Amino acid sequence: MALGLKYFRFIHPAFCNYLAALTRPVSDITLKTVSGRQHDHRQYMAYSTTAVRHFATKKAKAKGKGQSQTRVNINIALVEDIISLEEVDEEMKSVIEALKDNFNKTLNIRTSPGSLDHITVVTADGKLTLNQISQISMKSPQLILVNMASFPECTAAAIKAIRESGMNLNPEVEGTLIRVPIPIVTREHREMLVKLAKQNTNKAKDSLRRVRTNAMNKLKKSKDKTSEDTIRLIEKQISQMADDTVAELDRHLAVKTKELLG
Repeated sequence: MALGLKYFRFIHPAFCNYLAALTRPVSDITLKTVSGRQHDHRQYMAYSTTAVRHFATKKAKAKGKGQSQTRVNINIALVEDIISLEEVDEEMKSVIEALKDNFNKTLNIRTSPGSLDHITVVTADGKLTLNQISQISMKSPQLILVNMASFPECTAAAIKAIRESGMNLNPEVEGTLIRVPIPIVTREHREMLVKLAKQNTNKAKDSLRRVRTNAMNKLKKSKDKTSEDTIRLIEKQISQMADDTVAELDRHLAVKTKELLG
């Protein structure tokens, strides 16, 4: 027993180094000097550098599936010579603002004179809003009047625009006066407005995709003079900004849907 311990004392350092090597990551240095000397010559132990692939178990995959990916937060000033992320951000925010404006002006349970103001009318002079070519007033809680006396030639176009506004309006004309009865708020009307809200949100997402695509195309032009790692980070930043904008659009849709359905 004593003899065995005596010999183990001499081999112990090499044995420990060997065990340590077995547990070292493959990426670590694979050539290590063994502690101690033997005949005044250093000994080196070389270990295999064969890459080892670790397969995640189903349990591990399920655990990581719900975890959010690391977010990128690039300093805009450091990449402004490559692409203006501030401009991209502003364009994406404008998509959100346009949708909010659309919701407020055209998708209301109770129709009011203000909801007709920004209906687009196609005229010989181009596209104009209804309040630019008419006088809009509330005759009663159930009736809105649109006076086209200043632009009588646009009356037919105004009627067409009101009917196609998506507000379930059926205008009636008396000379240059357009009478717009306010529809009774039914469940079907509410559901129709929700459907329009979803359509408008999808259109907003289409606009957002165009903003993202344009940004990515601008970025591609800098690939020859910018490192791949930097390009990849900026691409991830732009995608992240687009994802955040989509989430914001969906949030506004959810709020509007709740409002419309009551």
